[in-house]
Amino acid sequence: MIAALLLAAGLGSRLDPLTRLVAKPAVPLGAGTLAEHVLAWLRRNGVCDVVVNLHHLPSTLTSVLGDGTHLGMSVRYSWERNVLGSAGGPRRALPLLDSDPILIVNGDTLCEFDLAPMLEAHATTGADVTMAVVSNPAPDHYNGILVDEQGAVTGFIPRGHTVPSWHFIGVQLAGKRVFAALEDGVPAETVAGVYRDMVATSPGRVRTWPLSTTFIDVGTPRDYLTAVLRQPPGLPADVVVPPSSILTRCAVWPGTIVEEDVRLEDCIVAGGVRVPRGLEAAAVILVPASVAHPTDRMRTQGDVAIYSLDVEHARA
Repeated sequence: MIAALLLAAGLGSRLDPLTRLVAKPAVPLGAGTLAEHVLAWLRRNGVCDVVVNLHHLPSTLTSVLGDGTHLGMSVRYSWERNVLGSAGGPRRALPLLDSDPILIVNGDTLCEFDLAPMLEAHATTGADVTMAVVSNPAPDHYNGILVDEQGAVTGFIPRGHTVPSWHFIGVQLAGKRVFAALEDGVPAETVAGVYRDMVATSPGRVRTWPLSTTFIDVGTPRDYLTAVLRQPPGLPADVVVPPSSILTRCAVWPGTIVEEDVRLEDCIVAGGVRVPRGLEAAAVILVPASVAHPTDRMRTQGDVAIYSLDVEHARA
């Protein structure tokens, strides 16, 4: 049975200011968290042994995932004092992973496809790495992967390109030897380092598994709101909206208190804030004022800090 590594150690800076409150994979999503949705998909595909690498706000993940019993799987943790990257993280976790190859899954991407054919193809081709890809939906936004007619990776190109390319959706199979030679505790990257070198020196070792599946990259607050709105509608059980208040297309975290005469549209309400009476806003993020930085571009109302949903411009 294959073991999986869930990559969850990153700082999640693109999801700021939400990641001042929790690690990115710990953001609430429907009845659970983003990480729980990813692990539930793995469980449906027969993956029951998972290691999660941790660095940023680790307790926000361990308190949710525990040992995995409630998900019907075993969950263990690989701790990173410093962020070790997409290759350094797997290197640190190798002693905990009891299969070869290993399945590596990004903790911030939602997708649904059958893993069995990908596992079979990886074994048949003898590849060291097999990356799940889709036709690049937005070359101006996503880096691209170049592939030959046999499915072998021939190169990686930055976003902004115009040539046809593929997009990696955050699920891959890799032999342990890919990472074994790396020094433990030293940051290293896959596409920008190890895989790039493998493609240059040993063509055919890195391959792709093309798919037509949909996916959601929960990178920014707008992406996160999209993911929330694709879940069954409803508010957390402990959130009550007064009859005089209206929340439209909003992501609302547990612990939120909504006062009278509030009007919110396309908003994220995070961190258990009390939304003050009479607040009207659209396309903003509400978080506790206690996590705001003096240089942030935001406004406060009561104990709430209010940011534009476009957080790339949230800071001065």
